[in-house]
Amino acid sequence: MKRLFFGLTVMVLFAGTAQAQDPKKELKNAGRALSTYYLDPSNNKAKLKEAVDAVEVATGSEMTNTLAETWIKKGEIYNEIATQIVTVKQVGLGSVNDLPKVENPALQAAMAFQKALTLAQKSYEKKDVMKGLMTAQPNLYNMGIYAYEDKAFGAAFDHFNALIETHETLKANDQKSSLDTPEAYNDQLYITGLAALNAEKIAEAGTYFEKLYSMGYDKAAIYEAMYKMKMPADVKDEAGIAAAYKFLEEGRKKYGDDVSLLFAEINHFLKLGKLDELISKLQIAIEKEPDNISLYTTLGNVFDNLYQREYAAGNKAKADEYFTKALGYYEQSLQKDPKYFDAIYSAGALYYNKAAAMTLELNKLADDYTKDGLKKYNEKKKDITAQFDLALPYFQRCEALNPNDISTLTALKEIFARRDDLEKSNEFKRRLEVLTGGGTNPESFFKG
Repeated sequence: MKRLFFGLTVMVLFAGTAQAQDPKKELKNAGRALSTYYLDPSNNKAKLKEAVDAVEVATGSEMTNTLAETWIKKGEIYNEIATQIVTVKQVGLGSVNDLPKVENPALQAAMAFQKALTLAQKSYEKKDVMKGLMTAQPNLYNMGIYAYEDKAFGAAFDHFNALIETHETLKANDQKSSLDTPEAYNDQLYITGLAALNAEKIAEAGTYFEKLYSMGYDKAAIYEAMYKMKMPADVKDEAGIAAAYKFLEEGRKKYGDDVSLLFAEINHFLKLGKLDELISKLQIAIEKEPDNISLYTTLGNVFDNLYQREYAAGNKAKADEYFTKALGYYEQSLQKDPKYFDAIYSAGALYYNKAAAMTLELNKLADDYTKDGLKKYNEKKKDITAQFDLALPYFQRCEALNPNDISTLTALKEIFARRDDLEKSNEFKRRLEVLTGGGTNPESFFKG
């Protein structure tokens, strides 16, 4: 008897569930709820939520998801949600919190209408699809812009790409589109390509930018994008690098004043380690952006590397020239911002590395016990100490700004050890051990 009762209970529950989820009935409910919402959108937001719940049942059932009507209704409902979100953002009326919580409503609306088109058999259904796609276009654009501004580039690309697809569908059916003018269409290709590039969808970006490039679209960013897409990861791929750089060269000739292209060219030579080519590029960049302190530090780093190259080659005069220029650019950076950490550290490292290189020379003199040899040894040692002393104030300033920079603490530990100041050397050794042990130093030893 108990078993029979249990079985009847299951049957009743099952029947009740099936009745509540009748897809055809839910499709009608979705339409009624949406109609009621339209009577008073401000006060009937709950009806929009009812419409979403009902239409999702219809799209999820084989009984109704093969009907164009189902997908048209979903498109209309989700279009309205997207429209309301845009209205809130642009006009400030209402709140998005009052709307149904659905993912990418504009995108889902467009996809629903595209699906409906594949199922539409009656002329009025196709007419409703075309109307829905036209309504979806501004929503797709606006939602794409919002995502782009939030740096959600993948979502931005999806919306922009869907907008272009709606345009193609509308034109294939002799309908008007928001992208009918060449300017609007080309601009949309451009921003879609940018979104794809920023989202690291290289293949998709290539589709748009190559088309724009072949059309001669008048934007400097096209050339930078083409360069980025063509630039090989392997710096030894000389043919690939040359093919990619061709676009930067072309862009720089066409848009000589474009700072973005200039910076792309600077980064190109930095990546390849072509220091000599960098000097003129950075000097031009400084002329264009004289308040960009990172440019001075970068140019200082270029001269720093050139100094090391010439010093290693034994070209003392040229090495000294580059050393002076490197220090000069670091100091120019610090004149603009005395607390710019990178410039302070770079200046200290310049002196420190010079002292370290001189130490190697000192070791070669250590075995010469002649009077002249000892004299050279002592003079070299004195010069080394002087260079370390010149480096010290910079590292002290760095430590005052950031007590947890490993390179700074290492330099301070070594400098104080060479000055036989074991108390301070051990202090910075202890601070280094705090960092390597996973901790942090709560405050600086030196006060700025």
